[in-house]
Amino acid sequence: MKDKLRKINFSILPVVVFLVIWEIVARFGLIPGNYFFPPFTIVIQEFYSLILNGILVDNFLKSLERVLIGFFTGSIAGLFVGIMMGWNERINNAFHPIFSLLYPIPALGWLPILMLWFGIGEILPISIIFICSFFPVLYNTITGIKGVNQDFIRVAESLGASKLRILFTVVLPLALPNIFTGLRLEAGMAWRVIIAAEMVAIPTGIGALLMRAESLLRIDIIIVCLMVLSCMCLSFEKFFLFLERKLTYKWK
Repeated sequence: MKDKLRKINFSILPVVVFLVIWEIVARFGLIPGNYFFPPFTIVIQEFYSLILNGILVDNFLKSLERVLIGFFTGSIAGLFVGIMMGWNERINNAFHPIFSLLYPIPALGWLPILMLWFGIGEILPISIIFICSFFPVLYNTITGIKGVNQDFIRVAESLGASKLRILFTVVLPLALPNIFTGLRLEAGMAWRVIIAAEMVAIPTGIGALLMRAESLLRIDIIIVCLMVLSCMCLSFEKFFLFLERKLTYKWK
């Protein structure tokens, strides 16, 4: 217990030192253009003010809703297609060339054509997050399934297990670490993509709030939005890391 507390203290210490330096440098004007570098305490005051008047909460909930819908639908689709392609070589040969052509396109590269197809509305950012989440989960699922030791499959076959039983009791459990790697990486990426999409084309959300703050030269609000983005990226990644450890600790 003491070791854990000591580890937590050491991990928090650099953050505290950084914040103290930030406050001192900004408070005493040690860099030129002090107006564009507000002290940390001013940022916290603005953070509190944005929560009280509901602006930050409303925009945050809009972004959160889009991320959750797009991420989970994209991940489920990527998982389902990845299982089929990883388990069935014919399906893999049929779809692999198509996905190989589409995968290199950045998620935000789809934004112009999606704007023409769907217009400016809720479906637009959700579609971007879907694309962002689909491909990494797809490829990590395929890699995980194909990376399973064939000896385990042959042993299960010799014991009379059906193909479906082997898939769900042998292959998928052993592929879970790879699958969770894709989920964990894309959980944070989904927030980065939604912010960029909202900055370009959506009038609500954290990204839209960022752009309004930029037009008003409100550096404190910009930093608040960046802090929220950072915390959400970290929280989503930590959640899937925790889930991975809980589900795979027996055989990882």
